[in-house]
Amino acid sequence: MKKILFLVVFAILQCQNISAQNTSAPLSKKGTKVYTEHGHQRVDDYYWMNNPADPNVINHLKEENAYVEAYMKHTEGQQKKIYDELIARIPGKDESLPTKRNGYWYYTRFEEGKQYPYYIRKKEIISSKEEILLDASAMAKGHQIYLIRGYNASPGSNYLAYAIDTLGDRRSSVYFKNISTGKNNSELLSNTTGNTVWANDNKTFYYVLNDHTVRGYKVMKHILGSDQSNDKEIYTEKDSTYSVGLSKSKNNSYIFIGSGSTNTSEYRYIDANNPSSLPVLIQVRQQGIEYEPDYFEENIFHIYTNKDAKNFKVVTAPVANPSIDNWKDMVPHNPKALIQSFEVLKNYYVVQTKENGLTQIKVYDRKNKNWSNINFGQDAYVASMFMATDDYTSDSIRYNFTSLITPSATYLYNLATKEKKLLKQQKVGGNYNPDLYETKRIWATGRDGTKIPLSIVYRKDKFKKDGSNPLLLYAYGSYGANTDPFFNSSVISLLDRGITYAIAHIRGGQEMGREWYEQGRVLTKKNTFNDFVDAAEFLINENYTSKDKLFANGGSAGGMLMGAVTNMRPDLFRGIIAEVPWMDVISDSFDPTIPLVTLEYEQWGDPNNKEHYDYMLTWSPLDNVKPAKYPAILATGGLNDTQVPYFSPAKWVAKVRENNLGTNTVLFKVNMGAGHGGESGRFERQKLTALKYAFILDQLGWKE
Repeated sequence: MKKILFLVVFAILQCQNISAQNTSAPLSKKGTKVYTEHGHQRVDDYYWMNNPADPNVINHLKEENAYVEAYMKHTEGQQKKIYDELIARIPGKDESLPTKRNGYWYYTRFEEGKQYPYYIRKKEIISSKEEILLDASAMAKGHQIYLIRGYNASPGSNYLAYAIDTLGDRRSSVYFKNISTGKNNSELLSNTTGNTVWANDNKTFYYVLNDHTVRGYKVMKHILGSDQSNDKEIYTEKDSTYSVGLSKSKNNSYIFIGSGSTNTSEYRYIDANNPSSLPVLIQVRQQGIEYEPDYFEENIFHIYTNKDAKNFKVVTAPVANPSIDNWKDMVPHNPKALIQSFEVLKNYYVVQTKENGLTQIKVYDRKNKNWSNINFGQDAYVASMFMATDDYTSDSIRYNFTSLITPSATYLYNLATKEKKLLKQQKVGGNYNPDLYETKRIWATGRDGTKIPLSIVYRKDKFKKDGSNPLLLYAYGSYGANTDPFFNSSVISLLDRGITYAIAHIRGGQEMGREWYEQGRVLTKKNTFNDFVDAAEFLINENYTSKDKLFANGGSAGGMLMGAVTNMRPDLFRGIIAEVPWMDVISDSFDPTIPLVTLEYEQWGDPNNKEHYDYMLTWSPLDNVKPAKYPAILATGGLNDTQVPYFSPAKWVAKVRENNLGTNTVLFKVNMGAGHGGESGRFERQKLTALKYAFILDQLGWKE
């Protein structure tokens, strides 16, 4: 239908002898709703778009797509060229390094031309015969979207449970495969989050159900071979501001049921060897206290927590009485180092921290009682540690190392000898040569004096610090999520054309510690937007770029950031790319039936609270659109998106067009068959990247 619609539109344009770039954007009718809240009135002229069951809504979205295709028609050759570059950098054949769990080595492998991987295991030794658990490419045939949300083998290794999402809406169905026969059981568990755990009896299985808002809220117990209707409820989270998750301890002794909001958590445990036992509470939730348990050593829980530790610490607690009164520091709090993760081994503790925006991996020798650091030898990089095996006696870890110019490398690090061994280097096609590029960590000064770190990369022979280079500035800045400067092979297509790429590590993330996050949520959320604007102005003032060549990009909460800064400073950017952006913040936050809304009051604010409402009203992207000369805009959405509803960007685009005093185009591309993450195939998803880059180049008047 989409193709037919485009052909019709294009034929009409040809008959009228109108160029693609002179076509008119779709006209958005008005279906107004007036909100009265806290004595204040808000008007939503595009409320009618909220109803996906309305054929007029679907037709409008199709018209938006037809407009994008017509407007960008003349760039099709360039899109194809960029797409080919992106694909050329992706190894046709590739496989992950294996990790060992319960006596098996697990890994994935891509074959030439395949969109999806094989999921494979080998028994005991890496030279053993392969067992193909899942052939995702074969399974995905006939589906636009095919996401394996999770999979795990039973402790006896006879059955594989795997969760499939074919819409991208986070509602997964769990299947059970007999590994020896290769056939699925007839049973099916529907409407799950995909988060699952086996008990140790090889037949009892725990999973999490979604509620109507796609919130994981109920833990169920299933017996292999039975019907879902016979499953038993184990735990239900009744507070809609909390969601539920499952995990299993590193040594497989305990199953953990975690319930958490933005900044508060609560855990229960079940003896994995006794699935008839009831969940036991570790510590009742206390507002603002986060904790997460694991079990490595006999009779002791190791708990990651922010109790009296803003940057977190690791404590121990006896399994027999694990409440907060019995917590004892194992790795104490450091106000200058945010603890991100930890591992407990027989002879070592290994802790990953974030200090001054960079990762550190610290090793504690339990016998000699001393600490040491792994030396990475760079000043702008990303590192992350993980275990290759569930062996408690191991004397080694693995870590990944990357930077904006360094393809990801995985090292084996011996904790005793401090020797490191390269296990795998990410392959990059297209004759990539890192010596052609340079990356730096630079610092902008915010309006309140805060130093804002930026990571920047450019091609050395095409860069001049005179303001002449176009620049794409990316940021996220929410949920305490770090936007680390990892290697992204797609960016090379910009760098090779003389476009600089930069990441602003703004408040709302945790690059500079937990306080960095606290200063970018609820009643301090506008720091996130101010930091981005201040970083952009710094790049202009320091001649890294100029206003007429500066582009901004962000997705999801980062897309919301794009909406906020566009309203604040429409004059500052040549173009904005807002991917699946949440724009209708206040209206959505008042509606508890919309997915994720109640879970995120501690992130954005609760508009039922007047103080929060008044503050949110000053920055909510849809509510702050005003008459202005807007930059060129490309927004995206997904019809099946349950994290940011498609109508959020759709309404924002319509309102921006209505208020646009300038002539720059405003485009909205909506994926009619996908959710928040877009296309699931590794090649197919590159088409949107090619469109984004072609949009930037087109705005620059780029000719090749």
